[in-house]
Amino acid sequence: MATAYDPFRDLDRVASALFDTRRGPRRMPMDLYRDGDHYVLTADLPGIDPGSVDIDVDGQLLTIRAERTLTTGDGVKWITREREAASFLRQLNLGQGVDTDRISASYTNGVLSVTIPVSEKAKPRKIAVEQGDASTTAVGQAAGDDRVEPVEQ
Repeated sequence: MATAYDPFRDLDRVASALFDTRRGPRRMPMDLYRDGDHYVLTADLPGIDPGSVDIDVDGQLLTIRAERTLTTGDGVKWITREREAASFLRQLNLGQGVDTDRISASYTNGVLSVTIPVSEKAKPRKIAVEQGDASTTAVGQAAGDDRVEPVEQ
């Protein structure tokens, strides 16, 4: 079955390439959720060499960078080329309630997963309340950012 030539499709592709304003780093789609005592960030990075993924923490700022490079052999004649080399960047402010020393990451099937543990001091804990000779236990919640706020029950 022969494919009909569509000049508008080619014109659209050329116009997109000429007027593409996304020349800088692109944002990566991401999900972020809390699961018990840690946060999990997952980001789609298809076609990325895992060696190009760079994750760093500076204070409370988490930065994720990645590069997609496309290889071309000598003498290659492209029929169509829609995939582009690109750089990706995402930054998140972590706040004070996470343990930045224990952040871990993995990359599987084009998905980057970053695990961000909650710090021990930000986890809820029980505090003993003593009265005379008897002691009872009250439940308190420690705020990870040095604020004390009432909790409605």
